[in-house]
Amino acid sequence: MTEYATLDFDQAGSIARIVLNRPADANGMNDAMTRELADVARRCDAAGTKVVVLTATGRFFCAGGDLKAMASSPLGRGPYVKGIADDLHRAISTFARMDAVLITAVNGVAAGAGFSLAITGDLVLAAESASFTMAYTKAGLSPDGSSSYFLPRLVGVRRTQELMLTNRRLSAREALDWGLITEVVPDADLVARTDALATEMAAGAKDSGSAVKKLLLTTFGNGLEEQMEIEGRLIAACAAGADGREGIEAFLAKRAARFA
Repeated sequence: MTEYATLDFDQAGSIARIVLNRPADANGMNDAMTRELADVARRCDAAGTKVVVLTATGRFFCAGGDLKAMASSPLGRGPYVKGIADDLHRAISTFARMDAVLITAVNGVAAGAGFSLAITGDLVLAAESASFTMAYTKAGLSPDGSSSYFLPRLVGVRRTQELMLTNRRLSAREALDWGLITEVVPDADLVARTDALATEMAAGAKDSGSAVKKLLLTTFGNGLEEQMEIEGRLIAACAAGADGREGIEAFLAKRAARFA
């Protein structure tokens, strides 16, 4: 296990696991946490990693930015907040563009930047007791952590406006109904369900998962023909690669594929 001050990180085979670990501070994001998130994201963006699990300890997934740290920083609030936003954004950009599938397992309250971070997962599991609220404008702040990019794409502009301007709190079930998350899990089963899903994803084709991420990240910015050209190039690359060869051969041999 690699030592960090604000999170735990370990890797078993092709599955990496990140655990936000500032429970006494509701896993609030200070400069140390966002700096370490950027670093651990970089470590996960590696050839040997197929799945990354991101979760947290305690009652909170993440309560957002650490307002006490913002208020007391000798840098001044503006420069301090810009620094933590830059590091958080670097982490999220890496998670979004890495080949590995990101599973976020939301164990409790996800507020502010915690909400933003939670929904960046390619697959998002939430405990039944989890809840989601933007909370930025309540503190006189504006959204960050990619929420203004992902939220409108997930739930539409009108619902995004409601979440950001009124700070409506969604239960895990409501978040599922809105299309923000993938699955709601009983609290006691979250770890086991997350591990099972990570194992399932790790047994799949890494090239295929990477291609899916690339396609969905570009789809809203491209016209039809441009997107189809990307589709053609990616499926050709998959077919020519080791995963594609194994998948096709397994299908023809009527056996289960064994991806590396």
